Amino acid sequence: VQLVESGGGLVQPGGSLRLSCTASGFTFSSYPMKWYRQAPGKERELVATIGRGGGSTNYADSVKDRFTISRDNAKNTVYLQMNSLKPEETAVYYCNRLSNWGKGTLVTVSS
Repeated sequence: VQLVESGGGLVQPGGSLRLSCTASGFTFSSYPMKWYRQAPGKERELVATIGRGGGSTNYADSVKDRFTISRDNAKNTVYLQMNSLKPEETAVYYCNRLSNWGKGTLVTVSS
């Protein structure tokens, strides 16, 4: 199993980024997928979850109405569209499936 995140970088407060996670080694369409994040000095927290078909999504209260999780089962990829980013959302963002984790992609929100 391999999960590879991409799309992180430096963005100004109020800006947007789109993260991607490409999966391999399992039947992608059979599993819900999740995005987590871990800020410096803090515990890892769940950001968003998407069901197998993409029709069911859930978000942490702190990101509702700003972040959107989606998936393309034909491409074995899950996305996280992040809008109106805040400095406190600077973190490493991780893709997750069961006990499998990617290496993460760093998002830095700073002017």
